[in-house]
Amino acid sequence: MSISKEDFFKPGRASSVVKAETTNSIARQIIATEAAQRHSKTERLRQLREDREAENASMPAAPSRRKRRST
Repeated sequence: MSISKEDFFKPGRASSVVKAETTNSIARQIIATEAAQRHSKTERLRQLREDREAENASMPAAPSRRKRRST
């Protein structure tokens, strides 16, 4: 087993470019995940709305009542 300075010392500081790339990639992953969740929620709500509208369309409309005229 050989001993090297990496075993005893922390590696050098990461450059700002590496940090920026890491931040950028993580932010893009978060945004993509949120967009996918938003899309699935929208599709689910759209399907529920269409089902409800189809159910309401099959039911006959209640007759409207006439208002009495007061004189």
